Amino acid sequence: MDDGLQQRVEQIAASIPITDIHTHLYSPAFGASRPGDPGGDPLLLWGIDELLAYHYFVDEVFRVLPARSEPGSLGPAQFWAMPVADRADLVWQKLFVERPPVSEACVGVVDVLTALGLEPDEPDLTRYRSWFAARDIDAHIDEVMRLAGVTKLVMTNEPFTDLERSRWLENPRVADDPRFAPVVRVDPIVERWPEACRKLAAWGYGVADDLSGDTIGEVRRFLDEWIERARPEYLACSLSPGYRHEPDSDDPALHDFARLFDECLVATAREHGLMLALMIGANRGIHPEMQIAGDGLGKTDINQLVSIARTHPDVTFLVTLLSREDQHELCVTARKFANILPFGCWWYLNTTSQIREITRMRLELLGTAFIPQHSDARVLEQLIYKWRQSRRLIGECLAERYIEAERAGLSVSDAAIEADLDRLLRGNYAARISAGVH
Repeated sequence: MDDGLQQRVEQIAASIPITDIHTHLYSPAFGASRPGDPGGDPLLLWGIDELLAYHYFVDEVFRVLPARSEPGSLGPAQFWAMPVADRADLVWQKLFVERPPVSEACVGVVDVLTALGLEPDEPDLTRYRSWFAARDIDAHIDEVMRLAGVTKLVMTNEPFTDLERSRWLENPRVADDPRFAPVVRVDPIVERWPEACRKLAAWGYGVADDLSGDTIGEVRRFLDEWIERARPEYLACSLSPGYRHEPDSDDPALHDFARLFDECLVATAREHGLMLALMIGANRGIHPEMQIAGDGLGKTDINQLVSIARTHPDVTFLVTLLSREDQHELCVTARKFANILPFGCWWYLNTTSQIREITRMRLELLGTAFIPQHSDARVLEQLIYKWRQSRRLIGECLAERYIEAERAGLSVSDAAIEADLDRLLRGNYAARISAGVH
């Protein structure tokens, strides 16, 4: 590789402000965790205990604990019954003290501690806890965002979650923080309609399980009210890998799914000029005892996405898929449908090898007309390592394409490099938002 060109790209990549288009972070007004003081039902998670008790480490630590058949073993139920600090202590001891921290998530924590000026090889968590406990949360958010190079964080706001819904109803200005942008996520409407129907009915909406009467109109009213309340940048929907979009199906369940999806979610996005983000492929609860750490993934039928894109050419669909095996087909499909905008390397794909592979593929097939990454962060400090890593990898992949272009006879200027990186890290998303997607 041309070291000079690589260095130019890396330097420019390090200076581009990032919009993180999908996180599970919240502004402090939603309630922030307090290091060393559990309780209070916080939505914004931060600090060393939350970093280490995060579900990425739960399944990893069970790989190294004694087998459940051995004396003194720890089962998932016992683990989840432990206080957050005790879970964090266990993870630190098993994954950072007793062995070198080499997994992606472990190295990420080391990167976070180092970036914050902390030594990453303490024998226990005492010093880290004291350091975080002394931080002011607002100043800490600013510092973390500075270290990550992120200027805007897009939340995931879930009105079907009782705790979050109560925060919105108690304080209509709960999201009035310029660092955080709301998104309304409503997948229960299509993925768990009977449950969503019961909640909507309890909240005073005239809905029926069989979609009779004014059910569609009442679901639309619910969505309209939440859009007015939250002023989201887009709507979001997570779909299982086996979802089916078959509007003409004789199967009542498939027919109802299509009606709720087309006439409620998509129609509302269209009316309000919003994108609809589809996050497809999480296979929920394959190991229920592991709770949030028990989800897996599955391959999806891309023809279902083709059906959606073809049926609704005037709505833009932000799309991320969880299975590695689906990524090439998604790129090819996005070449055919301009209203499909691939984004991010989601969840199990947010690792060095997968980011590199998927970003290379997208650049080769889509040029710079996609969004290469989002953090999916659930704990504030994860922004640091995820974006430091992603900037570097995106820069490496883009530099490879420039070298090929120069080999073919093109001269690539710094201005062109800056424009491309701005598109990838901020501009492609901003352009769709400002255009109202239509």
